[in-house]
Amino acid sequence: MSDFDKMLDCRAAEAEDIIKSFLPAEEGYQKKVIEAMNYSVMAGGKRIRPVLMLEMFKIFSGKDKDLVAPFAAAIEMIHTYSLVHDDLPAMDNDEYRRGRKTTHVVYGAGMATLAGDGLLNYAYETALKVFLCKTNTDPFDGDISDRRAKALEILARKAGIYGMVGGQCADIEAEGKAAAASEELIFIHENKTAAMLESSMMIGAILAGADKKALDDIEQAARKIGVAFQIQDDVLDVTGDEAELGKPIGSDEKNEKTTYVTLHGLEESKEEVRKLSDEAASILSKYDGSEEFLIPLVKWMISRQK
Repeated sequence: MSDFDKMLDCRAAEAEDIIKSFLPAEEGYQKKVIEAMNYSVMAGGKRIRPVLMLEMFKIFSGKDKDLVAPFAAAIEMIHTYSLVHDDLPAMDNDEYRRGRKTTHVVYGAGMATLAGDGLLNYAYETALKVFLCKTNTDPFDGDISDRRAKALEILARKAGIYGMVGGQCADIEAEGKAAAASEELIFIHENKTAAMLESSMMIGAILAGADKKALDDIEQAARKIGVAFQIQDDVLDVTGDEAELGKPIGSDEKNEKTTYVTLHGLEESKEEVRKLSDEAASILSKYDGSEEFLIPLVKWMISRQK
């Protein structure tokens, strides 16, 4: 195992512990939906979004992890809810994710829908716990001076109609088209995928004390990472191994989705992934500590084979 793999496993385990600590107890008349929520969240994975958030908090010299922990858990809940809904029969109708049955297969479409709804709402309940933290924060030099309030605004906006939900809407609208416009596809990638990576990295930085200029840099870098990540996902949907990916390949073609690969071909798609990756790394390299783990993580995310 490489040094990077060891660091990633260590940071993923830290994120996992944080997430577990905020999960709701499986009890009461609503027990079944909570079971479905927890089943969904605990499906495994590298916890990339909370890991990115915690790493940005570290790079900008954040001290009290009680300040960032509620957001680290919340971002994974929001990401998970989006996957639960994405897998539903009315959406992509996928039966496996990360090598195990999707939530709607185990609990039914109705309960899976509720589990997604529950996770989204519970994410905000969790994030609001930041106001119980006694650590004081310096004012932010942006449009909202309270760093905790600004972090909540970023979390909500990037997950909503001007972020992930908006991207998902455009993605559905593009289904069945002979060819979606290239700019439409980039909009989908920037919002459906990149917005939540932007949220993760920006929240970690702002809670640790980053100024507006740094926050703008991070948003730009994260957008490039997110678009490259999704293009790589498009590539893997064509070239990947189903056993290694833990989900069926060819789902884009099945759902008549226009992807970067269908518009530009495999080789151009791979080159765009490399270009965006290099541009993101160049932006992040301005910040001390980014070379140790953050930039290798970005490279790993974008060059992944599963």
